[in-house]
Amino acid sequence: MANGIAVQRELIIVLQDGRTLLDWEAGLGVDLLSDEFVRYPPGTYTHPVQDDDLETLKKAGRVISYDNRRVFLHSIPEIPKKNQI
Repeated sequence: MANGIAVQRELIIVLQDGRTLLDWEAGLGVDLLSDEFVRYPPGTYTHPVQDDDLETLKKAGRVISYDNRRVFLHSIPEIPKKNQI
């Protein structure tokens, strides 16, 4: 069994600018490389995360492992208060 925080793979998306986000709620996500919360406008989502995207994050030390359903992350930052984003 993998260690880390398990998230559903379908919650990890890639934006047009190449950033990979954990989709937190509509229009808000966590950039998995920087741990920053970012707002993204409709239409900037391109595709669900692919294995090559996850391999890049794994090499960067952000992803522990993954399978067809889950991605195991080292950590996820706490969601900031609404007025901090």
